[in-house]
Order: sequence, then structure tokens, then C-alpha cells
Amino acid sequence: MMFLLAMLLSLMLVVVLIPVLLLLLQTLLAAAPLGAPPAAGGRRPRVAILVPAHNEEAGVGATIASLQPQLLEGDRILVVADNCADDTAGAVRRAGAEARERFDTERRGKGYALDFGVRCLEQDPPEVVVIVDADCIVSPGAIDRLAREALASGRPVQALYLMDMPAGGGLMKKIGQFAWVVKNLVRPLGYHRLGLPCQLMGTGMAFTWPVISQAALASGHIVEDMKLGMDLALAGKPPLFSPHALVTSSFPASAEGADSQRTRWEHGHMSMIVSEALPLLLRGLLRGRPMVVALALDLCVPPLALLALIAMALSAVALGFSLLAGAALPLWLALATMAGFGAAVLLAWARHGRGILSAGDLLMAVFYIFKKVPLYCRFFINRQVEWVRSKRDSE
Repeated sequence: MMFLLAMLLSLMLVVVLIPVLLLLLQTLLAAAPLGAPPAAGGRRPRVAILVPAHNEEAGVGATIASLQPQLLEGDRILVVADNCADDTAGAVRRAGAEARERFDTERRGKGYALDFGVRCLEQDPPEVVVIVDADCIVSPGAIDRLAREALASGRPVQALYLMDMPAGGGLMKKIGQFAWVVKNLVRPLGYHRLGLPCQLMGTGMAFTWPVISQAALASGHIVEDMKLGMDLALAGKPPLFSPHALVTSSFPASAEGADSQRTRWEHGHMSMIVSEALPLLLRGLLRGRPMVVALALDLCVPPLALLALIAMALSAVALGFSLLAGAALPLWLALATMAGFGAAVLLAWARHGRGILSAGDLLMAVFYIFKKVPLYCRFFINRQVEWVRSKRDSE
């Protein structure tokens, strides 16, 4: 009986060790300096920038202002004002961009807004569509780089998407910002250096017209971007990461907005792991598709705080079991798991997180991890399954 329990515990630890080792590999590969951006090659295609917006009257003007200097003749900005209760469409037009309004209270969510926008573009299809959220600032040159790379590769291209900390953000929010850097910079950059694909991140995404016009966008999926990336990978179009094209946004300053945002992202990611990871991995293996396998394995790396909680819990069980039963294998696997996770976090912090957290702040991350336990408990008790817009600070 003890032998069977030891094998079961060892198997559970191996399942956790796999994403930990993948995280460590990505972190190691991302440690080298990014370097100067290479010249964007190839022809600059005609671009339509599609901006889904829901009640974004206060901030959409800044997004449009960051995009307009990057337009060339024949380009356009199309904002879909989706189920808005404010004057988002008027703000868009005053900023000098095109607005289309959509009202459908039954079919709610960003995916439906994107599908509506693509159908509008069918009247005069561009060569490349770049999707940008209505609360984002697109850095100079990003549209040109994304458009050229999408046209040259024929694959979706994902910009580097980072979140800024609002003024007066406390320690827990700084730790959250560091976790975001690990997720959206460190991990995709590591994969990129192996020539492997990345997850789509919801904004700063470029698609050739044949790809986006055939994509299944019309859904209320809580993480429609991640699902779209998986679907396109299966269709032979795994997304590319473009680390020199930068798109930024800000975390909500309010506790309510921040909690809503985290819940949507993390419940969505966890749902994708449960429902999509294993089928995607099996399809990739059975069809001999290494890009799909790589994306499935990347999907299996849970949010950083959740991975830490799982690793710590299993390691504590392994230690207790080893002391009671004298089983060495679970203890060694637990030590390898904790060592790998700790090395990955420390290396990511040393290379990419020093400007966000001090060493002392990093030690306080354990409180951040345990603070998120209720969020993970809600996944099993009251899981968020529908897209809900995060409350902005101006509301």
C-alpha cells in the first residue's frame, strides 16, 4: 500500500515538474539581452487596425492617437463600439477614426465584436488586420513591424504586451506586474529563441486577411485570444512572437477592477488547461506537429502563483510521506520541483524584474501567492465562464 501511495505521489510530482522544467528552460533562454531590433524586412502591406471597444469613451482617444502616426496611405482604423452605454462611438469619430456600433445583448463578448469588425472589413479587405484593445498604447513602429512580419510569414504575429503599474500601486500589485512580465515577456521570448510559437495575448495581434477572415471569432469565450491561437496552430498557422513590437496598457488601480481582471485571465487559463491541453498535446503528437506540441506544453504552465501553490503543497506532502514511510523518490522529486521553480523565478527576476521589485520585495511574494488562494477556490466553486470587461479607474 505504501509503495502504491509513493508511486502515485511521485507521478503527481512528475506532472508538476514538467511545467516547472519548461518554465526554467524558457527563463534560461530569455536571459540573454534582447538586443537592438532588426530591420523589418519585406513589403509593407495595407493594414486595417481593428479595435474592439466596450464603454471606452474616456480612453479610446489615446489609443487612436498612438495609432494614427503609424498609418500609411490606404490604411484605416476601425473601432467596433460594442454594446456601449456611453459615447464610445462619438469619441472615436472625434479622434478621427471610423466607428461601427453593434448592439446584441445576447451575444456579448470581445469575440463577437471582433467577428463583427472582420465582417465590416469584408467590403474592402486589407492585406493585414492588426487587433488592438481600446485601452492600449501602441509604440512607434510596432504596426509596421507586425504587418511586415505577418505578411512575410503568413502566420499570426503577437507583439510584446506589457502592463504598467498605476501610480500608488502597492507591493502586491508590483509582484503581479512581475508575474505578468514572466508570462508575456520571459516565457514567449524563451520559446521564440528556439523558433517555437507563442500564445496570443488579446492585443497587438496581426493576421493576414486569409487567416483572420476564416477564423472562428464569434464566441463569448473568456479567453478568446488563447483559444484562437490554439485553433490557428492546429490549422497550421502557429503564432509568432515579435518582441520588438511593444503594446502597453495599465492595470486597474481599483481593487474591484484588478480582481475582475485577474479572475478573467486566470480562470480562463485554468479552464483552457483542463479542457484543451491534453487533447491539443495528443493531436500534436499523433500528427507529428512539433509546433502544436510546444504550444500545448506551454499552455500546461499554469499562472505563476498557482504553480507555486501546487509545488509547495505537493512538496509538503512528499516531505511528510518520506518521514513516515521512508520513501526517497517523492522527496527527491519534490526537491527538484522546488529547486527548478525557485531557479526560474530568481533568474527571471535578476534579468527582467529588478526594475519592478527589490530583492526584499521578492521575498514577500509568498504572501501574494497565498492571497490568491480564494481566486483559485472560486474556480471550482463559482468559476467565471463569460467574458466580463474589467472596471476602469474613471468609472
